[in-house]
Amino acid sequence: MALLATAFTAGCSSPGSSTASGAEEVKVALITSTSGPLASYGEQYLRGFEAGLDHATDGTGAVDGVEITVLKDDDGGDPAKGVSLAKKRIGQGVPIIAGSAVSGVATQIAPVAAQNKTLYISGPAATDALTGVNRYTFRSGRQTYQDVLTAKNILGGSKGKKVVVLAQDNAFGQANAAAVKSVLGTGGTTVGEVLAPPAATDLTPVASKVKAARPDMVFVAWAGDTAQSMWSTLDQQGVLDAATVVTGLDSRASYPVFGKAREKVTLLAHYVPGAADTPEAEAMRTYFKAKKWEEDLFTPDGFNAAQMVVEAVRAGGAKGDTDAMVKALEGFSFSGVKGPNTVRAADHALLQPTFEAQFTGEGAPRVARTFPADQVAPAETRIG
Repeated sequence: MALLATAFTAGCSSPGSSTASGAEEVKVALITSTSGPLASYGEQYLRGFEAGLDHATDGTGAVDGVEITVLKDDDGGDPAKGVSLAKKRIGQGVPIIAGSAVSGVATQIAPVAAQNKTLYISGPAATDALTGVNRYTFRSGRQTYQDVLTAKNILGGSKGKKVVVLAQDNAFGQANAAAVKSVLGTGGTTVGEVLAPPAATDLTPVASKVKAARPDMVFVAWAGDTAQSMWSTLDQQGVLDAATVVTGLDSRASYPVFGKAREKVTLLAHYVPGAADTPEAEAMRTYFKAKKWEEDLFTPDGFNAAQMVVEAVRAGGAKGDTDAMVKALEGFSFSGVKGPNTVRAADHALLQPTFEAQFTGEGAPRVARTFPADQVAPAETRIG
């Protein structure tokens, strides 16, 4: 397990202590994947956080005279490691934990944070289970419910229409199928599913089954090495011409996976690199240009997290008063990279805009439509 103990300011003291320069500090533990299957997501998040902290503190790394010391830990995508790291940092007196690209890690850290009255701001982890789980848990990214509502808006009037979910028969695929049924399977919409064996390499029977269902929309939730083969097969079997085919936009590295099918696929997008022109987006690009970095799918999550941390520290002060931090974040509205964000006080969902995107030629995807936060807001839940 790699521990990346880096900090914008130095020291191993607890919240409210002084640094070598005599200034007061509050520590923030960023626990996310810098190794393992979602390491790229973790890197995007960390870069976004660094740029966001620079922007939110006007380059000082401090708020109201309190320095924000950032400690980075690699969970490797392992829930047990994530929990161990969280307990270690809590034991050191760290009042704020942020990060987690993996839903399984985030859902295990959340109860630990609540038990210890530690503020937890999750990262790209998309599971709906984090929303409303406890009063100390917030999120800086989107959740699955918002993805599916984006698909619903793309579909338009759904009465009498048929949707087929194409996914692998594993936890990821089953969760997506369940989410689509819960959101789209109302108002006269019929939702079915075609779940492929995760190890299948010949996907022609799967594509044929999807086409035979004669759907108006195909919602694709697919991960792994067979993705390129899957898209090629859907195209060869005529599925992409027979229905609106929607899938989530992934990181830049995934763009070539679509192959020749790229222009026939409609993308629901948490973020489209280069699309936003908010002051925060411009600040992020300026910072990234100096670092020779590229913005990606989850850089806004890190940027949001830094903005939320600064607001929390402003309220909690050098003492790291987490109850004050929680109260400050509940109902907190702020302009982010993507646009207006609001932390819903009732359940801590992060209300934010989402996008419909399309590939054009060989270039990067472009935004076709933007859906405002209220149009893709998840159903409200109760905390706990």
